[in-house]
Amino acid sequence: MEKTIEKEASVKNGVTRMVLSLIIIAIEVIFIILQFTKLSQHAVWIEAMMRILALFLVLLIYSRPGTSSTKMPWIILILLAPILGLGLYLIVGLNGGTKVMRRRYKLVDDELLPLLKTEGAASRALAGESDRWATVSNYIARNSGYPLYNNTDIVYYDDAAKGLEAQKAALRRAEKFIFMEYHAIEDRESWHGLQEILEERVRAGVEVRVFYDDMGSIGFITTDFVKRLEAVGIKCRVFNPFLPGLSLFLNNRDHRKITVIDGVVGFTGGYNIANEYFNITHPYGQWKDTGVRLTGDAVRSLTATFLENWNAVDRDNKRYDPDFSKYLPKVNYTASERAYVQPYADSPLDGERVGEEVYISLVNKANRYCWFVTPYLILTEEMIHALGLAAKRGVDVRVITPGIPDKKLVYDVTRSYYHMLTRNGVRVYEWTPGFCHCKMCVADDEAATCGTINLDYRSLYHHFENGCLYMKCQAVLDTKADFEQIMLEATEVTEKYNTGRDQFLKFKQLLLRLFAPLL
Repeated sequence: MEKTIEKEASVKNGVTRMVLSLIIIAIEVIFIILQFTKLSQHAVWIEAMMRILALFLVLLIYSRPGTSSTKMPWIILILLAPILGLGLYLIVGLNGGTKVMRRRYKLVDDELLPLLKTEGAASRALAGESDRWATVSNYIARNSGYPLYNNTDIVYYDDAAKGLEAQKAALRRAEKFIFMEYHAIEDRESWHGLQEILEERVRAGVEVRVFYDDMGSIGFITTDFVKRLEAVGIKCRVFNPFLPGLSLFLNNRDHRKITVIDGVVGFTGGYNIANEYFNITHPYGQWKDTGVRLTGDAVRSLTATFLENWNAVDRDNKRYDPDFSKYLPKVNYTASERAYVQPYADSPLDGERVGEEVYISLVNKANRYCWFVTPYLILTEEMIHALGLAAKRGVDVRVITPGIPDKKLVYDVTRSYYHMLTRNGVRVYEWTPGFCHCKMCVADDEAATCGTINLDYRSLYHHFENGCLYMKCQAVLDTKADFEQIMLEATEVTEKYNTGRDQFLKFKQLLLRLFAPLL
């Protein structure tokens, strides 16, 4: 079976953490053996000290910001095996990177995000039309710094290949600059078609930058990829290069997918630049992915999201861009439709769970229906409660996941959440043609999101992500129509997982849910 970008990255990341985990487990075992041999005469005191240390660590974790569902696995593990629990917590559990990284991002954001401030006309107009969606938009603006725009046209693509062709057409018209940021790039046909266009634009005097996540692309890009791009005039940077060893920033990856042309046209969505996303290869049946194109004022926010990571990863702390404003021009554009569009970004470094809060806000504000599609389903108690409560209120809440998995363990964890959802009235579907990689939500024919944010812990808590909220426009209806098509091709499993689980399956799913945050 063919390997995929997502699976290969997961394997590499998993191998690294596995090796470090085995070392810590060995230390734990050696310590236990010493307790019963050379240190046996002091076993009581050692045990007491370890328990006191474990209690201190548990209280420290309990006092940290976050949800109970993310804390409980660590508390249990540390109480059972303090050395093992602490070691794994340092590798996997700690979030927010290092103080150095937080400082870098704050310096960039403090200068960059104020340039996005608007007069608030779009927010006032939306509030006049819909208080409930205005509150969701206000949350994003106040807590992430990304404003709402209403001079932007948005087009929804129900297939990644359609989005890619639209990108190519827009790239060919670039006159000033091109920014591309992707979690994964595969150095094969889908990328080669783009690179030809990028090289032609460089020769025409266009500034071109490419930015990718090292872990996401490892195994699919050779070590000389950056040099080859630089040799043809394409500036290239790598997010968080993979280095063997313990790194507290290793757990934070760049999962964003963005293309910006001249600050006027922008693309985002669920797809990376790799063959499987465009069904050139079929490792897991049909591959389903989606995206959106923005034209107009809202592209400023996509540009800023790109510039944040591009500048913050400079290890020498030398600003690459002395003037951000040159890439954030006032666009001479008049939208053909009065759409409300709000691109936003989520960072694991600021403690604000923007991606999850937007999803929770949408389901809380929905009156008639709220539908989700996600490749991975690993939920916090807060998200489970919000989905279940909405269903109990009479809202038609549905969740669509893949019918064919790319990661078997994660797929088992995904299914372990079905019963908790279905027993409260949430309807669950599996897309039978293959792997559904979309990350979307649509509610009440009025609001929708499309972006990179999965309904799992890694996206919601550990990765750099981005999304786009759009309201009161044709793209919302187009998104709903695609949801309806997906469900026609899917199998509803609501009744199956609402009843009929045997005791062994219940116990297995309990363990999977308990330790889901550790994955």
